[in-house]
Amino acid sequence: MEALGQITSLFFSFLTHRSEEWSLLSVPFFATFVAFFAIYILLCKQRQQAMQAYLIAFGLFFAFKANGTLMLLLPLTIITSWYLTEKMMRLRKGRPRQMGLVLLIAIELLPLIHYKYTNFGLWIINDIFGSNLSFSKLFLPIGISFYTFQAISYTVDVYRKTLDRRASLMEYTAYLTFFPLLFAGPIARAKHFIPQINQPRTTDKQLINKGLWLIICGLLKKSLIADYLVQFNDWVFADPTAFTGFENLMATLGYTLQIYCDFSGYSDIAIGLAALMGIELLDNFSFPYQSLNLTEFWHRWHISLSTWFRDYVYIPLGGSRKGVFRTCLNSFLTMVVAGLWHGASVMFVLWGCLHGAGLVVHKIACRMGLNKIPNTLIIRVVSWLLTFGFVSLAWVFFRSPNLSTALAIFAQIGSDFSLADFYPFLMTRPEWLILFGIGLELHSIRKHDYDWMLQKFIALPAFVKCLIFIAVLQLIINFSQNEVQPFIYTQF
Repeated sequence: MEALGQITSLFFSFLTHRSEEWSLLSVPFFATFVAFFAIYILLCKQRQQAMQAYLIAFGLFFAFKANGTLMLLLPLTIITSWYLTEKMMRLRKGRPRQMGLVLLIAIELLPLIHYKYTNFGLWIINDIFGSNLSFSKLFLPIGISFYTFQAISYTVDVYRKTLDRRASLMEYTAYLTFFPLLFAGPIARAKHFIPQINQPRTTDKQLINKGLWLIICGLLKKSLIADYLVQFNDWVFADPTAFTGFENLMATLGYTLQIYCDFSGYSDIAIGLAALMGIELLDNFSFPYQSLNLTEFWHRWHISLSTWFRDYVYIPLGGSRKGVFRTCLNSFLTMVVAGLWHGASVMFVLWGCLHGAGLVVHKIACRMGLNKIPNTLIIRVVSWLLTFGFVSLAWVFFRSPNLSTALAIFAQIGSDFSLADFYPFLMTRPEWLILFGIGLELHSIRKHDYDWMLQKFIALPAFVKCLIFIAVLQLIINFSQNEVQPFIYTQF
């Protein structure tokens, strides 16, 4: 009886206490998901409202495990956003409704601005006016940036009347609490998601097998490649001057692969879990490091976020409709906002400015005849090297804690680089280089080759798929660290 009481106490503690390690990669999550999924399948065959209510309850539980009592911001956002959106559409068309939209977006942004940018604002005020305002100790709720952007997209789409119909409160709640998207996206659109939540395809074997494939790919990217590369990368970014120029370059390239494998791995797992539940989400990455220019890169990288900024920032600013200067200015401002979205830091703003300037240069070059250059192999190779090099160097500002660290990395590469350091690096870190090479090789796969592998996997017998999954888990265990590394994008 005493042992049973201890087990019950531990289980109750697990259910009722917040855990920062309760992510899509944690053992508690997967164990809980198995139990959740079994009931979910049964409810899908019954009334849809019961299934949606169950899905909402698990999403709120998931939010609580990640954020504790701060998860209350999520239902508060849901109720406020849905109710005020309905009120907005009852206003008279024209200026009254436009003002209602602006006010509603401001209300939806308030929690995000408070928790993410209060201290950044105080720092700017102190720096400009020489004041001594004290900083607040604020815990940034995990996922707040993503569900806030989904709420805004719904509000604007309702205003623009691009939805077939407005969502009920239950549908809207299921949309914002859908747990695979809650930590770090992708940012789903209501017009794509809500019709599926009413009719999930839980018997679609093609979709379910694709989900399993994506989960396997996501685990390999995140738990094998990204989590192994991060060890050396963190050492270098913590103290660049303690390492050679060659090691600084390898850490720069290593972080370029790490952030891709980390975030695209998360997206694969999230999209894969949704597919198991009969809901098809759009791809969030499409081989971004194969891009031959910066515009193409942003069509392939974090697609749900880049299209969100295109539809709700770039186009409202005027897009490309008001001449060359305004087009370039709108592109630059959009990327600055995108940089600031990632965090209240000068480094993120610098990263956004770099990409904004890069996009402006590419647009101007295209107008000056860049597109008329013959598409030869040499041109493609040079274009790829320039694009990949620019993106990799920009990631240094994104990753570095401050400007001095970023400049120190560039200084080490410029003044202390020698190819002679390759052999000792190989002897010291052979596994790192192997996984780095595998990460690069992933980007040589063409889209139709990837689709071919997916179809071959789907055609395999069930027991072979299980063996592959077990082999992947064993490989991850062999290379894993003592603890699961958090997803990079959960901090945004």
